[in-house]
Amino acid sequence: MTSTRWALVTGATAGIGESFTRLLAAKGYNVALVARDEARLHERAGALREKYGVQTFVLPADLATEGGCKAVEDYISTYPIEVLINNAGFGIKYPFTTSALKAEQELLDVLVRTPMRLMHVILPGMKERNSGVIINVSSVASFIAGGTYSAAKSYLTVLTEAVNTELKSTNIKVSALCPGFTRTEFHQRGKMKMSGLPDFMWLNSDKLVEQSWKDAQAN
Repeated sequence: MTSTRWALVTGATAGIGESFTRLLAAKGYNVALVARDEARLHERAGALREKYGVQTFVLPADLATEGGCKAVEDYISTYPIEVLINNAGFGIKYPFTTSALKAEQELLDVLVRTPMRLMHVILPGMKERNSGVIINVSSVASFIAGGTYSAAKSYLTVLTEAVNTELKSTNIKVSALCPGFTRTEFHQRGKMKMSGLPDFMWLNSDKLVEQSWKDAQAN
């Protein structure tokens, strides 16, 4: 029997987001995948259909742009999404005083504006159905003063806590995942040299996501 439950994952082609797409597909969710790389999105979607027999939807979008964010909002407004994973993100390796303003604005748009707006758009439907799960992929960086990445992640962690409290009398679960160093493409994309970090400090994204899902279900 074909599942009618849908999940949407941003940053779905690599790392934590890609791990979430496999976990959700394994649990019988159809998956809408959002990322910039359309060819890679189709490749990932095909693998999910083949292995788990679920339906997929590919939504190429650059979440640093107004149009990209709006495209995902429109999709969420049109179709009932049971699970939202706000995972898309990137880091800037330069200090605030020497970084490019354009890069800082894009970081704010991807890490703050987009998850806030997607949550705001998806929650009315979840409240009407009295069901749903939102997991915002934040970071341990949200607990320290580590530049604008930390500031953005702090916003996401605090917003998640606030919305979780606001919805405590419902069956909607809102959770922040705050990992440390995780084996993904994040550091390579940001051109950050991490070779000095010992192996024991690195997390496995599949195990991380599995625990995150359990924690979210337990609220």
